[in-house]
Amino acid sequence: MATAGAPRRFCRCACFCSENLYVARYGLHVRFRDEQQLRQDYGPILRSRGCISPKDFQQLLGELEQEVERRRLLGPESAARKALIASSYHPARPELYKSLQDAALAPEFLAATEYSTSPGAGLEGLLQRLETVSEEKRIYRLPVFTAPFCQALLEELEHFEQSDMPKGRPNTMNNYGVLLHELGLDEPLVTPLRERFLQPLTALLYPDCGGGWLDSHRAFVVKYALGQDRELGCHYDNAELTLNVALGKTFTGGALYFGGLFQAPSALAEPLEVEHMVGQGVLHRGSQLHGARPLGTGERWNLVVWLRASAVRNRLCPMCCRKPDLVDDEGFGDGFTREEPTTVDVCALT
Repeated sequence: MATAGAPRRFCRCACFCSENLYVARYGLHVRFRDEQQLRQDYGPILRSRGCISPKDFQQLLGELEQEVERRRLLGPESAARKALIASSYHPARPELYKSLQDAALAPEFLAATEYSTSPGAGLEGLLQRLETVSEEKRIYRLPVFTAPFCQALLEELEHFEQSDMPKGRPNTMNNYGVLLHELGLDEPLVTPLRERFLQPLTALLYPDCGGGWLDSHRAFVVKYALGQDRELGCHYDNAELTLNVALGKTFTGGALYFGGLFQAPSALAEPLEVEHMVGQGVLHRGSQLHGARPLGTGERWNLVVWLRASAVRNRLCPMCCRKPDLVDDEGFGDGFTREEPTTVDVCALT
């Protein structure tokens, strides 16, 4: 058991290197251990989606083996990139690397947080201070950042994009964007956003999903543009909760769409579409199936924060739906810990 005040060591589940490997060409997430298992588990559906010839299959096999290797090396390679960026990168907007200030946040967001931390605060009162996109799906929206802050963050992100610094993929599905912990914006921006502002809201909105026990996150910015990523296939997140904030720029199309929970049959029978509004954030459960429609014109940049509660995920990995097989990792890892937070009543989360 970790002693009080000692830094906690976060882990990932070993399934990260074998589960939920995304094959964009065939619009499919697969489990991959070896060629025989892949043919046995996915042969018919792959053929129905165009993987027909031996050459097609060998190309897919090579891509999956390459992705497994990328994931295996992700932790140390990410740490190396972060160290190089910290020592050599010169920000365009250095003020962003100082502690998050209230002036960066929308008045509506501050008001919702102030209410949520007040005596007697409850769900009904909070819902009067934000937009309920879907009561059934428990999807909510409210302004998060001011327009000047969104513009400043975009300037910094584009400056970094154009630099010669090494860049990691934001996640396993997007190819273009920025990992905020590598850029050095986790500690000054995302951690206070989670701890001071988001957790009071999520504790009321999602108490059954660990909303009151968030203790880690993974934050990244994704970029959509013509000639780069234009859309995002249907998926669910490796998170208890997700915040998705539109930063800009000028674009058409690209709406988010939501189905049911990934465990539910016919989860995408009647998807709900949600348009992006610059500065506003959409809050949803990580297990909610969702994706992004094709971009029409322009560029779209979004900040995505996967919010994690080890008290929830330590019992069941959301990606393999088994008790996690823990592997030590860098930073927040995938939000798992080898011990329960000492202040959490896990019975209250069941």
